[in-house]
Amino acid sequence: MAEPIKTSRRIQTSVLNAAEHKALVWLAARQPKWVTSNTLTWIGIAGSVIIAAGYILSNWDINWLWLATFGFLVNWYGDSLDGNLARYRGTQRPVYGYYLDHTVDAINEVMMFMGIGLSALLNIWIAVAGLILYLLLTLNVSMNAHLKKEFKLTYAKMGPTELRLILIIINTLFIFVRPLREYSDTITLFGQDFAIGIFDYIGAVIVVMLALVYIVTIIKDLDEYAKMDPPKPWNG
Repeated sequence: MAEPIKTSRRIQTSVLNAAEHKALVWLAARQPKWVTSNTLTWIGIAGSVIIAAGYILSNWDINWLWLATFGFLVNWYGDSLDGNLARYRGTQRPVYGYYLDHTVDAINEVMMFMGIGLSALLNIWIAVAGLILYLLLTLNVSMNAHLKKEFKLTYAKMGPTELRLILIIINTLFIFVRPLREYSDTITLFGQDFAIGIFDYIGAVIVVMLALVYIVTIIKDLDEYAKMDPPKPWNG
């Protein structure tokens, strides 16, 4: 059986980490008593539902992207603050919290990626590829938390908060810059034509970056684990 999660060392090296940490500590100190970590977790889930709804509704009116942007803010508030509130109040539940947090994260990721994929902005298969890679990285974080007691929250100076900010910026540009959302290329794969927009190109770049990060991470982790657990001679 794995050792308790509470022994894992958190590694947070994202670009916005310092500023975000100060903001979250400030917010945690000012939460009403009736707000609990579980309350904030539900708020985070609500945010992901709002995100998905905003993207899907943008098929009819691009201004619904404002709803998706609002959802990112709601999701950040709930998802980022729940653990910080528990640490501020000294009410951590390492086993329960770890299980709930990772379960909810996976649900949130599915809703957000699929919401974007069901919009007219991003090809569904690019969204699915991004979701798979994001879940693989999340799984890698969970394994490392148990095996080498490192809970790594960021890769290449990027974390969930930076990804949310990038998508908020993209949403805003698409709302105000008509040529961005109307641009379209046609590519042919396996004899079938596909319409490709700007968001598809951005999504493809993000997918490639996630794939490279995942491959490099696996190679690095395998090297570390090989040194921690070297092969044993067989005397058969």
